[in-house]
Amino acid sequence: MMDERQEKPLILFRYRGRTLDELSLTFVRSQIEQHGEKGRSHIARMLCEHWGWRQANGALKEFACRDFLLRLEEAGLVVLPARKCTKNNLKPKDFSRIPFFVQQSLAGGVSHFSGLEVRPVADREERYLCDWLIHHHHYLGYDAPVGEHLKYLAFLSGQVVACIIWASAAWRCGSRETFIGWNDSQKRAHLHFVANNVRFLILPWIQIKHLASKILAANTRRLSGDWQEKWNHQVVLAETFVDIERFAGTCYRAANWIFAGVTKGSAKRGASYYHHGHPKALYLYPLHPRFRERLCL
Repeated sequence: MMDERQEKPLILFRYRGRTLDELSLTFVRSQIEQHGEKGRSHIARMLCEHWGWRQANGALKEFACRDFLLRLEEAGLVVLPARKCTKNNLKPKDFSRIPFFVQQSLAGGVSHFSGLEVRPVADREERYLCDWLIHHHHYLGYDAPVGEHLKYLAFLSGQVVACIIWASAAWRCGSRETFIGWNDSQKRAHLHFVANNVRFLILPWIQIKHLASKILAANTRRLSGDWQEKWNHQVVLAETFVDIERFAGTCYRAANWIFAGVTKGSAKRGASYYHHGHPKALYLYPLHPRFRERLCL
């Protein structure tokens, strides 16, 4: 009696939870051969259209697809056409111009000051100010966020006192997946509903008790609505990773964030992970009362 079971296709490559078998690789190679003269970006758009690779707001995942093609080339599976233009992100951002802002030392309690306001950057000048302050005063420096993101400035009595940057969620975090109750398919489908607080800076000349937790609370109250306005979908959970060698996470705890565990000290680089040996504490903050229901559909 013949065995009618079909063999599963051999997986040749994995990228961001997606798999590539021989048939898919043949298709990618055919697109490179047919459209190579039009450039890498055009090939990426063609692949996104064919596979339905779209962001939650409907835009093609062109950046992710270009990165996918680079990883395939690094693995020796394809040969890409030469670049049509210089890769712009190789050039570091220039922060030589000093933006105009009030730099006055403030100290005391939050109640001694008026008008705490946390809002998204309003224009190009405020965006540059946020980036410039992060570059010069945050221990990690400035790193351009990729994909969906929002930048905020916090003002007290009309003076900028803090910068906050939110970006797309980390692709993999075991403690987060356990906390939510996610399996792999649920995570792939709903990861865009999680926002990552990648930078939070209280300016060094601001010494005001409990200000950080007040800013976090004000920011998270409006985050989902701002995300909806910018990216056409809400976020229902916020996450952040705190370097436990430097910080105790006090402001996140004070703002009622939930400690969910400690990472293994690894980070994503390209399509793979490397061990850097600096575990971080994971804190989560639900932005919707039924966040698990929405994330586990």
